Amino acid sequence: MFVKINVASFLVALFVVLVEGSNVIESIVEDHEHSIGTQWAMLVAGSSGWYNYRHQANICHAYQLLKKGGLKDEHIIVFMYDDIAYNPENPRPGVIINNPHGHDVYKGVPKDYTGKDCNAQNFYGVILGNKSVLTGGSGKVVNSGPNDYIFIYYSDHGSPAMPVEPPVYATELNEVLKIKHASRTYKKMVFYLEAWESRSMFDGLLDEGLNIYVTTSSKPDEDGWATYCSFSGDKSCYGECPPKEFKDNCLGDLFSVSWLENSDLRDRRVETLKKQYQRIRKRVLNNGTHGSHIMEYGDLHIHNDALSKYMGSNSPKHTSSTNNYPSNSRHVNQRDVQLLYLLSKFHDAPEGSIRKSEAYRKLSEVISEREHVDKSVKHIGQILFGVKNGPEVLNIVRPAGQPLVDDWDCLKSFVKIFEFHCGSLTSYGRKHVRGFANMCNAGIQRDQIDAAAKQTCSS
Repeated sequence: MFVKINVASFLVALFVVLVEGSNVIESIVEDHEHSIGTQWAMLVAGSSGWYNYRHQANICHAYQLLKKGGLKDEHIIVFMYDDIAYNPENPRPGVIINNPHGHDVYKGVPKDYTGKDCNAQNFYGVILGNKSVLTGGSGKVVNSGPNDYIFIYYSDHGSPAMPVEPPVYATELNEVLKIKHASRTYKKMVFYLEAWESRSMFDGLLDEGLNIYVTTSSKPDEDGWATYCSFSGDKSCYGECPPKEFKDNCLGDLFSVSWLENSDLRDRRVETLKKQYQRIRKRVLNNGTHGSHIMEYGDLHIHNDALSKYMGSNSPKHTSSTNNYPSNSRHVNQRDVQLLYLLSKFHDAPEGSIRKSEAYRKLSEVISEREHVDKSVKHIGQILFGVKNGPEVLNIVRPAGQPLVDDWDCLKSFVKIFEFHCGSLTSYGRKHVRGFANMCNAGIQRDQIDAAAKQTCSS
């Protein structure tokens, strides 16, 4: 069947299209984008200190990617301590790079929540759009509506309790996501998490049907890896060498630079979340050496969405290129970056100098702290389960689909008891959170671990 049309009207419309051309098309695209809702993003770097340069570099790179993709500053919320760009050790003051050949990614980044305002309470409040719980910061929140798309990217150290203050525990994060879903204030959400043991933040906890898709950088018992590193005393770099002035540090983390560089390279209107996952998986695994298994959780059908729904569009110069990275590249265990940084400082300091003495003091202090935490947790396990069974119980990894612990309040209280008697776990010591979880799962009571910790650390 043919529909009768007014020829004059048609010709006028055609003339408008021919004359106005791109303006009409752009208007149509803008109207379409408006009809599908607003794109929101939360970018979180949970660490501080020069040797943790890479976390804020990751986040700043992500901001530049999203900004160029068309997301507005009022819809991008950034958490970062902001102690890197103008750190006295920065060889390029006011500049942060995330790639050996990269440009400055710090310029223009919003400083929404910095320093002490980069905390768990503000993190949860921003997700929920609840300004009443905020303590400091810009006051920006994810004030999203039912048709909106949300992208959250978190880069930090690991364990099921990410070490901001207070720690972001897996059970609390997942509860916040459930509340957000119940408020009907988003259409779909994508969450990228860079942290060692990051799968434990969602395994057995993230419900399906929340319209949330999650990619984590590792399995629940795997380490994370830093890259683009150079340290004094090492004959070769970790990943590609950073500029010479950036020696003794790492510019990025392996999972983070993989998805960020893929997003820069590929046409995000065509590249899907699934395709990105498949492309970067091999690079992050690194043939099983100095690498990890990235994982997917939540509503997996979302991974068929184009990246542009969450990251905005781009105009890639080399859409037909592929990421060709050498397999079996060396990368640095994220837990050891601080140690290698301090070793380099000691190596570089002149013999007999005050710098040498100070570097030795700091290095010895960190080594002592690590040994103290490791020995203390091991000894507590031996008191509770016996010399032979202690290490086995502490290192149990539960099957996929089960949460790390059944009683999260028990886990939180055990960590507090340990820190009361034995001192801070530190970001390195967070690897022992699994051990405390296994104590809870084995039925250990508060008075038992209190006595064991007191016996271990009171001397």
